[in-house]
Amino acid sequence: MEAEIVNRKGARKIDDIPQNVLELLNTGKIETVNLTEWLAVDQVLLLKNALAELNQSSWFEDIRNQVYAQKKISSNNNTKTIGLRLSELANRSTLDVLAKHQSDIVRSWACWAILHQQETLNSLISEIKTFAADHHFGLREVVIFASKERLAEDLVKSVQLLSPWTLEEDENVRRFVAEGIRPIGVWTKKIQVLQDDPSIGLPIIEPLMSDSSKYVRDAVGNWLNDASKSQPDWVLSFCKKWEKSNQTKETKYIIKRALRTINKS
Repeated sequence: MEAEIVNRKGARKIDDIPQNVLELLNTGKIETVNLTEWLAVDQVLLLKNALAELNQSSWFEDIRNQVYAQKKISSNNNTKTIGLRLSELANRSTLDVLAKHQSDIVRSWACWAILHQQETLNSLISEIKTFAADHHFGLREVVIFASKERLAEDLVKSVQLLSPWTLEEDENVRRFVAEGIRPIGVWTKKIQVLQDDPSIGLPIIEPLMSDSSKYVRDAVGNWLNDASKSQPDWVLSFCKKWEKSNQTKETKYIIKRALRTINKS
């Protein structure tokens, strides 16, 4: 692979993506490097190529029809639709192959498929970690989309099971703890229980209030900012407590981010 392709920064506009890069993306030979490339990938064409690699081309027409039958076709919805159908067609060994694919989008299909196959909360959370730790930014968002609603169904237990992850060495795993069950989040359903009572999330928020990683601190600040939109007094009280007890620059950063909506009003 040419160094200029491997080390590319990625075009800002879809029309500016070089044709050779787009072909490599659609054949699953390379990962996307930014949101523009991710949106530009023809997932149906990528699916055709990925299934051919698996010697499962017979699945293509079925899954393609599912994609085109959607009420709203989008990159996010295509990823989910393909993944959910693969969860019905593919066995675990096949999905494990897809989960290690060079293409981040193919791995995203596997994420949806594998998580959808989990029947218990314990097994779901066990499977989440690999995808939450993925080196690719896109897959780390997809795993949130694919798991948040299930985690919210038994929020107290989810918080209990995820709280040990606040001690994980991998910052991507720690970040998932806060982003995975945000009260509002981005492109995900709100968790009304957390909007009503943010204190349920304390076992996952408090251990991260001085985290060394900016990636994690941003997530914690976002979580608290979400909570401030329905429970501003609770967030103010919580931040004041932390400001008094912990004077680190990391905590101050989180508090500033947490209070940005309150401070605008």
